[in-house]
Amino acid sequence: MPRQEDPRALRAALDDHIARGTAPGIVVTTGDPNGGLETIASGDLAEDAIVRIQSMTKPVTAAAALQLVQDGRLGLDDAVDRWLPELAERRVLRTPTSPLDDTVPADRPITLRHLLTNMSGYGMMTAPCPLQDEMIANRTQASQDPVELGAQEWLDALASMPLAFQPGTAWRYHHSFGLLGILLSRVTDSPLDEHLREFLFDPLGMVDTGFVVPQEKAHRLPAAHRHDGSGGLTQAEPAGAGFYVAPAAFDLSHAELVSTAADYAAFARLLADGGRHHGRTLLDPDLLAQLRTDQVPDAAKADDSFFPGFWDGTGWGWGVSVQTAGPHPGRYGWSGGLGTDVYIDPDGSFRVILTQVEMGAEVMGLFADLQ
Repeated sequence: MPRQEDPRALRAALDDHIARGTAPGIVVTTGDPNGGLETIASGDLAEDAIVRIQSMTKPVTAAAALQLVQDGRLGLDDAVDRWLPELAERRVLRTPTSPLDDTVPADRPITLRHLLTNMSGYGMMTAPCPLQDEMIANRTQASQDPVELGAQEWLDALASMPLAFQPGTAWRYHHSFGLLGILLSRVTDSPLDEHLREFLFDPLGMVDTGFVVPQEKAHRLPAAHRHDGSGGLTQAEPAGAGFYVAPAAFDLSHAELVSTAADYAAFARLLADGGRHHGRTLLDPDLLAQLRTDQVPDAAKADDSFFPGFWDGTGWGWGVSVQTAGPHPGRYGWSGGLGTDVYIDPDGSFRVILTQVEMGAEVMGLFADLQ
Protein backbone atom coordinates (compact mmCIF):
# COMPACT_ATOMS: atom_id res chain seq x y z
CA MET A 1 0.00 0.00 0.00
CA PRO A 2 1.55 3.36 -0.93
CA ARG A 3 2.39 5.28 2.22
CA GLN A 4 1.16 8.59 0.78
CA GLU A 5 -1.57 7.32 -1.52
CA ASP A 6 -3.62 10.06 -3.17
CA PRO A 7 -7.31 9.58 -2.21
CA ARG A 8 -8.25 11.08 -5.56
CA ALA A 9 -6.39 8.30 -7.38
CA LEU A 10 -8.16 5.68 -5.28
CA ARG A 11 -11.56 7.22 -5.96
CA ALA A 12 -10.76 7.40 -9.67
CA ALA A 13 -9.85 3.70 -9.66
CA LEU A 14 -13.14 2.81 -7.92
CA ASP A 15 -15.18 5.02 -10.26
CA ASP A 16 -13.48 3.36 -13.23
CA HIS A 17 -14.46 -0.10 -12.00
CA ILE A 18 -18.03 1.05 -11.45
CA ALA A 19 -18.14 2.42 -14.99
CA ARG A 20 -16.72 -0.87 -16.34
CA GLY A 21 -19.41 -2.86 -14.58
CA THR A 22 -17.15 -4.65 -12.10
CA ALA A 23 -19.69 -3.99 -9.34
CA PRO A 24 -22.69 -1.72 -8.72
CA GLY A 25 -20.93 -0.32 -5.65
CA ILE A 26 -17.59 -0.53 -3.86
CA VAL A 27 -16.52 0.58 -0.39
CA VAL A 28 -12.85 0.75 0.60
CA THR A 29 -11.47 1.55 4.05
CA THR A 30 -7.75 2.18 4.39
CA GLY A 31 -5.97 2.21 7.74
CA ASP A 32 -2.55 3.77 8.27
CA PRO A 33 0.03 2.69 10.85
CA ASN A 34 -0.74 5.70 13.05
CA GLY A 35 -4.39 4.82 13.55
CA GLY A 36 -5.90 6.92 10.80
CA LEU A 37 -8.82 5.63 8.74
CA GLU A 38 -10.25 6.76 5.44
CA THR A 39 -13.33 5.31 3.79
CA ILE A 40 -14.28 5.91 0.16
CA ALA A 41 -17.51 4.66 -1.41
CA SER A 42 -18.31 4.60 -5.11
CA GLY A 43 -21.52 3.59 -6.86
CA ASP A 44 -24.59 2.48 -4.95
CA LEU A 45 -22.95 0.71 -1.99
CA ALA A 46 -23.30 2.91 1.10
CA GLU A 47 -20.43 3.32 3.56
CA ASP A 48 -22.54 1.71 6.30
CA ALA A 49 -23.86 -1.16 4.16
CA ILE A 50 -24.05 -4.47 6.00
CA VAL A 51 -22.56 -6.96 3.58
CA ARG A 52 -22.09 -10.72 3.37
CA ILE A 53 -18.36 -11.19 4.02
CA GLN A 54 -18.36 -14.98 3.50
CA SER A 55 -14.81 -16.34 3.93
CA MET A 56 -13.53 -13.16 5.56
CA THR A 57 -15.21 -14.86 8.52
CA LYS A 58 -12.25 -17.25 8.74
CA PRO A 59 -9.77 -14.78 10.29
CA VAL A 60 -12.43 -13.81 12.83
CA THR A 61 -13.08 -17.42 13.83
CA ALA A 62 -9.33 -18.07 14.01
CA ALA A 63 -8.86 -15.09 16.34
CA ALA A 64 -11.69 -16.31 18.58
CA ALA A 65 -10.06 -19.74 18.75
CA LEU A 66 -6.73 -18.20 19.73
CA GLN A 67 -8.42 -16.29 22.53
CA LEU A 68 -9.47 -19.66 23.99
CA VAL A 69 -5.91 -20.93 23.56
CA GLN A 70 -4.45 -17.99 25.44
CA ASP A 71 -7.02 -18.49 28.20
CA GLY A 72 -6.00 -22.14 28.56
CA ARG A 73 -9.40 -23.50 27.53
CA LEU A 74 -8.16 -25.10 24.33
CA GLY A 75 -4.76 -26.31 23.13
CA LEU A 76 -3.45 -26.08 19.60
CA ASP A 77 -2.71 -29.79 19.57
CA ASP A 78 -5.81 -30.89 21.48
CA ALA A 79 -7.83 -33.60 19.72
CA VAL A 80 -11.14 -32.00 18.82
CA ASP A 81 -13.14 -35.21 19.22
CA ARG A 82 -13.23 -34.44 22.95
CA TRP A 83 -15.85 -31.83 22.04
CA LEU A 84 -16.81 -33.18 18.62
CA PRO A 85 -17.30 -36.93 19.21
CA GLU A 86 -18.78 -37.12 15.72
CA LEU A 87 -15.17 -36.88 14.47
CA ALA A 88 -13.73 -39.72 16.54
CA GLU A 89 -12.17 -42.77 14.86
CA ARG A 90 -12.13 -41.31 11.36
CA ARG A 91 -11.68 -43.38 8.23
CA VAL A 92 -9.49 -42.02 5.41
CA LEU A 93 -9.76 -42.70 1.69
CA ARG A 94 -6.90 -44.84 0.38
CA THR A 95 -6.46 -42.12 -2.26
CA PRO A 96 -8.47 -38.89 -2.55
CA THR A 97 -10.27 -40.24 -5.62
CA SER A 98 -10.97 -43.74 -4.25
CA PRO A 99 -14.49 -45.13 -3.85
CA LEU A 100 -15.99 -44.11 -0.52
CA ASP A 101 -15.68 -47.62 0.91
CA ASP A 102 -11.98 -47.92 0.07
CA THR A 103 -10.60 -46.57 3.35
CA VAL A 104 -7.98 -47.04 6.04
CA PRO A 105 -8.07 -45.90 9.68
CA ALA A 106 -6.90 -42.39 10.49
CA ASP A 107 -3.45 -42.54 12.05
CA ARG A 108 -4.05 -39.54 14.30
CA PRO A 109 -6.97 -37.47 15.58
CA ILE A 110 -7.97 -34.10 14.14
CA THR A 111 -6.60 -31.25 16.26
CA LEU A 112 -7.29 -27.53 16.57
CA ARG A 113 -4.07 -26.87 14.64
CA HIS A 114 -5.38 -29.01 11.78
CA LEU A 115 -8.57 -26.93 11.63
CA LEU A 116 -6.72 -23.60 11.68
CA THR A 117 -4.44 -24.72 8.86
CA ASN A 118 -7.16 -26.32 6.68
CA MET A 119 -5.41 -29.67 7.13
CA SER A 120 -8.13 -31.67 8.91
CA GLY A 121 -8.61 -34.01 5.95
CA TYR A 122 -11.97 -32.40 5.11
CA GLY A 123 -12.27 -29.75 2.41
CA MET A 124 -13.24 -28.85 -1.13
CA MET A 125 -12.41 -31.42 -3.79
CA THR A 126 -11.32 -29.58 -6.92
CA ALA A 127 -11.77 -32.44 -9.40
CA PRO A 128 -14.64 -34.90 -9.95
CA CYS A 129 -14.43 -37.91 -7.64
CA PRO A 130 -16.78 -40.00 -5.47
CA LEU A 131 -16.15 -37.81 -2.43
CA GLN A 132 -17.04 -34.65 -4.35
CA ASP A 133 -20.20 -36.33 -5.64
CA GLU A 134 -21.21 -37.29 -2.10
CA MET A 135 -20.58 -33.78 -0.79
CA ILE A 136 -22.86 -32.39 -3.48
CA ALA A 137 -25.51 -35.00 -2.72
CA ASN A 138 -25.53 -34.43 1.04
CA ARG A 139 -25.33 -30.63 0.72
CA THR A 140 -21.96 -30.11 2.35
CA GLN A 141 -20.18 -28.94 -0.81
CA ALA A 142 -18.93 -25.36 -0.44
CA SER A 143 -20.38 -22.71 -2.76
CA GLN A 144 -21.13 -18.99 -2.94
CA ASP A 145 -24.67 -19.71 -1.72
CA PRO A 146 -25.73 -19.73 1.95
CA VAL A 147 -25.40 -23.00 3.85
CA GLU A 148 -28.35 -25.34 3.38
CA LEU A 149 -28.07 -27.29 6.65
CA GLY A 150 -28.00 -26.31 10.31
CA ALA A 151 -24.76 -26.84 12.22
CA GLN A 152 -25.59 -30.27 13.69
CA GLU A 153 -27.08 -31.63 10.47
CA TRP A 154 -24.08 -30.32 8.51
CA LEU A 155 -21.65 -31.88 10.98
CA ASP A 156 -23.47 -35.22 10.87
CA ALA A 157 -23.41 -35.20 7.06
CA LEU A 158 -19.71 -34.36 6.99
CA ALA A 159 -18.90 -37.00 9.59
CA SER A 160 -20.70 -39.65 7.52
CA MET A 161 -17.95 -39.37 4.90
CA PRO A 162 -14.32 -40.45 5.05
CA LEU A 163 -11.47 -37.97 5.10
CA ALA A 164 -9.70 -37.27 1.82
CA PHE A 165 -6.30 -37.26 3.54
CA GLN A 166 -4.70 -38.21 6.82
CA PRO A 167 -5.03 -35.24 9.22
CA GLY A 168 -2.08 -32.87 8.97
CA THR A 169 -0.80 -34.12 5.61
CA ALA A 170 -2.62 -32.06 2.97
CA TRP A 171 -4.35 -28.68 2.60
CA ARG A 172 -7.93 -28.44 1.41
CA TYR A 173 -10.04 -25.33 1.67
CA HIS A 174 -13.07 -24.32 3.70
CA HIS A 175 -14.67 -27.13 5.73
CA SER A 176 -12.15 -27.04 8.58
CA PHE A 177 -13.47 -23.60 9.51
CA GLY A 178 -17.07 -24.75 9.65
CA LEU A 179 -15.88 -27.42 12.06
CA LEU A 180 -13.94 -24.77 13.98
CA GLY A 181 -17.07 -22.68 14.50
CA ILE A 182 -18.97 -25.66 15.91
CA LEU A 183 -15.96 -26.56 18.08
CA LEU A 184 -15.91 -23.06 19.61
CA SER A 185 -19.61 -23.24 20.39
CA ARG A 186 -19.13 -26.53 22.22
CA VAL A 187 -16.00 -25.51 24.11
CA THR A 188 -17.76 -22.37 25.36
CA ASP A 189 -21.14 -24.11 25.77
CA SER A 190 -22.83 -21.16 24.09
CA PRO A 191 -24.05 -20.23 20.61
CA LEU A 192 -21.09 -19.04 18.58
CA ASP A 193 -22.65 -15.67 17.86
CA GLU A 194 -23.02 -14.99 21.60
CA HIS A 195 -19.39 -15.92 22.25
CA LEU A 196 -18.11 -13.76 19.40
CA ARG A 197 -20.26 -10.89 20.59
CA GLU A 198 -18.92 -11.03 24.15
CA PHE A 199 -15.23 -11.57 23.46
CA LEU A 200 -14.64 -9.83 20.12
CA PHE A 201 -17.47 -7.79 18.70
CA ASP A 202 -18.50 -5.82 21.79
CA PRO A 203 -14.91 -5.02 22.89
CA LEU A 204 -14.09 -3.83 19.36
CA GLY A 205 -17.33 -1.91 18.85
CA MET A 206 -18.40 -4.15 15.95
CA VAL A 207 -22.07 -3.31 16.36
CA ASP A 208 -23.24 -4.51 12.94
CA THR A 209 -21.38 -7.83 12.69
CA GLY A 210 -23.14 -11.15 13.20
CA PHE A 211 -24.60 -14.14 11.40
CA VAL A 212 -27.78 -12.29 10.43
CA VAL A 213 -28.98 -8.72 10.00
CA PRO A 214 -31.65 -7.58 12.49
CA GLN A 215 -34.99 -6.74 10.91
CA GLU A 216 -34.61 -3.07 11.80
CA LYS A 217 -31.33 -2.90 9.86
CA ALA A 218 -32.41 -5.01 6.88
CA HIS A 219 -32.62 -1.93 4.65
CA ARG A 220 -28.81 -1.72 4.88
CA LEU A 221 -28.30 -5.19 3.33
CA PRO A 222 -27.64 -4.70 -0.41
CA ALA A 223 -28.42 -7.18 -3.15
CA ALA A 224 -25.73 -9.64 -4.16
CA HIS A 225 -24.85 -10.10 -7.83
CA ARG A 226 -22.89 -12.32 -10.20
CA HIS A 227 -21.53 -11.61 -13.66
CA ASP A 228 -23.68 -13.25 -16.31
CA GLY A 229 -20.92 -13.94 -18.82
CA SER A 230 -22.06 -11.30 -21.29
CA GLY A 231 -20.74 -8.23 -19.51
CA GLY A 232 -23.77 -7.71 -17.30
CA LEU A 233 -24.77 -8.47 -13.74
CA THR A 234 -27.61 -10.62 -12.48
CA GLN A 235 -29.02 -10.61 -8.96
CA ALA A 236 -28.03 -13.62 -6.84
CA GLU A 237 -29.58 -12.55 -3.52
CA PRO A 238 -32.14 -9.83 -2.79
CA ALA A 239 -31.61 -6.56 -0.97
CA GLY A 240 -33.09 -6.34 2.50
CA ALA A 241 -34.42 -9.91 2.50
CA GLY A 242 -33.47 -13.54 2.26
CA PHE A 243 -31.25 -15.89 4.23
CA TYR A 244 -29.20 -13.25 6.05
CA VAL A 245 -32.11 -11.35 7.58
CA ALA A 246 -33.09 -12.36 11.13
CA PRO A 247 -34.28 -14.64 12.50
CA ALA A 248 -31.66 -17.25 11.59
CA ALA A 249 -33.04 -20.29 9.79
CA PHE A 250 -31.08 -22.64 12.09
CA ASP A 251 -27.86 -22.83 14.13
CA LEU A 252 -25.24 -20.98 12.08
CA SER A 253 -22.13 -21.84 14.10
CA HIS A 254 -20.58 -23.31 10.93
CA ALA A 255 -21.65 -20.42 8.70
CA GLU A 256 -20.39 -16.99 7.67
CA LEU A 257 -20.87 -13.46 8.91
CA VAL A 258 -22.22 -10.14 7.74
CA SER A 259 -20.30 -7.00 8.60
CA THR A 260 -19.56 -3.40 7.60
CA ALA A 261 -16.49 -1.50 6.49
CA ALA A 262 -16.21 0.19 9.88
CA ASP A 263 -16.66 -3.03 11.85
CA TYR A 264 -14.19 -5.07 9.84
CA ALA A 265 -11.68 -2.22 9.94
CA ALA A 266 -11.86 -2.43 13.75
CA PHE A 267 -10.99 -6.12 13.54
CA ALA A 268 -8.21 -5.48 11.02
CA ARG A 269 -6.83 -2.78 13.32
CA LEU A 270 -6.72 -5.32 16.17
CA LEU A 271 -4.53 -7.58 14.05
CA ALA A 272 -2.44 -4.70 12.71
CA ASP A 273 -1.79 -3.40 16.24
CA GLY A 274 -0.45 -6.70 17.53
CA GLY A 275 -3.66 -7.85 19.22
CA ARG A 276 -4.18 -4.67 21.23
CA HIS A 277 -7.26 -2.47 21.30
CA HIS A 278 -7.20 0.83 23.19
CA GLY A 279 -4.33 -0.40 25.32
CA ARG A 280 -5.98 -3.73 26.17
CA THR A 281 -4.55 -6.99 24.83
CA LEU A 282 -7.36 -9.04 23.30
CA LEU A 283 -5.12 -11.41 21.34
CA ASP A 284 -1.74 -12.71 22.51
CA PRO A 285 1.02 -11.18 20.32
CA ASP A 286 2.93 -14.47 20.11
CA LEU A 287 -0.16 -16.34 18.89
CA LEU A 288 -0.91 -13.51 16.46
CA ALA A 289 2.61 -13.80 15.08
CA GLN A 290 1.92 -17.46 14.34
CA LEU A 291 -1.45 -16.62 12.76
CA ARG A 292 0.29 -14.46 10.15
CA THR A 293 3.15 -16.92 9.49
CA ASP A 294 2.98 -19.70 6.91
CA GLN A 295 2.03 -22.86 8.84
CA VAL A 296 1.63 -25.29 5.92
CA PRO A 297 4.62 -27.47 4.96
CA ASP A 298 5.57 -27.50 1.30
CA ALA A 299 4.67 -31.19 1.02
CA ALA A 300 1.04 -30.32 1.82
CA LYS A 301 0.76 -27.63 -0.88
CA ALA A 302 -0.49 -29.66 -3.80
CA ASP A 303 -0.98 -27.84 -7.09
CA ASP A 304 -4.57 -29.09 -7.29
CA SER A 305 -5.53 -28.13 -3.74
CA PHE A 306 -7.16 -24.82 -4.76
CA PHE A 307 -6.96 -22.66 -7.89
CA PRO A 308 -3.92 -22.79 -10.24
CA GLY A 309 -0.97 -20.77 -8.97
CA PHE A 310 -2.40 -20.27 -5.48
CA TRP A 311 0.79 -21.40 -3.76
CA ASP A 312 3.12 -19.23 -5.88
CA GLY A 313 4.72 -16.97 -3.27
CA THR A 314 1.84 -17.69 -0.89
CA GLY A 315 1.46 -19.61 2.35
CA TRP A 316 -1.37 -20.16 4.80
CA GLY A 317 -1.30 -19.18 8.45
CA TRP A 318 -4.34 -19.54 10.68
CA GLY A 319 -7.38 -18.27 8.78
CA VAL A 320 -5.33 -16.06 6.45
CA SER A 321 -3.09 -16.38 3.42
CA VAL A 322 0.44 -15.02 3.82
CA GLN A 323 2.64 -13.58 1.09
CA THR A 324 6.00 -15.31 1.35
CA ALA A 325 7.54 -13.79 -1.77
CA GLY A 326 6.88 -11.04 -4.28
CA PRO A 327 6.40 -7.29 -3.84
CA HIS A 328 4.67 -7.45 -0.43
CA PRO A 329 6.33 -10.12 1.74
CA GLY A 330 4.59 -10.53 5.08
CA ARG A 331 1.27 -9.15 3.84
CA TYR A 332 -1.59 -11.32 5.07
CA GLY A 333 -5.39 -11.43 4.83
CA TRP A 334 -8.18 -13.17 3.00
CA SER A 335 -11.11 -12.67 0.65
CA GLY A 336 -14.80 -13.53 0.64
CA GLY A 337 -16.64 -15.14 -2.24
CA LEU A 338 -18.96 -12.16 -2.74
CA GLY A 339 -16.15 -9.80 -3.63
CA THR A 340 -14.75 -8.76 -0.27
CA ASP A 341 -11.10 -8.59 0.75
CA VAL A 342 -8.79 -7.57 3.59
CA TYR A 343 -5.02 -7.36 3.68
CA ILE A 344 -2.67 -6.18 6.41
CA ASP A 345 0.94 -5.14 5.95
CA PRO A 346 3.78 -5.65 8.44
CA ASP A 347 3.99 -1.89 9.09
CA GLY A 348 0.45 -1.88 10.52
CA SER A 349 -1.39 -0.49 7.50
CA PHE A 350 -4.37 -2.34 6.07
CA ARG A 351 -7.19 -2.17 3.57
CA VAL A 352 -10.74 -3.53 3.59
CA ILE A 353 -12.52 -3.82 0.21
CA LEU A 354 -16.23 -4.55 -0.01
CA THR A 355 -18.48 -5.32 -2.94
CA GLN A 356 -21.38 -7.75 -3.25
CA VAL A 357 -20.44 -9.44 -6.50
CA GLU A 358 -19.38 -13.07 -6.77
CA MET A 359 -15.67 -13.59 -7.18
CA GLY A 360 -14.48 -13.76 -10.77
CA ALA A 361 -12.03 -12.16 -13.15
CA GLU A 362 -13.66 -8.73 -12.81
CA VAL A 363 -13.51 -8.63 -9.01
CA MET A 364 -10.04 -10.14 -8.94
CA GLY A 365 -8.97 -7.34 -11.28
CA LEU A 366 -10.36 -4.80 -8.82
CA PHE A 367 -8.40 -6.38 -5.97
CA ALA A 368 -5.21 -6.38 -8.04
CA ASP A 369 -5.63 -2.69 -8.89
CA LEU A 370 -6.16 -1.79 -5.22
CA GLN A 371 -3.24 -3.86 -3.93
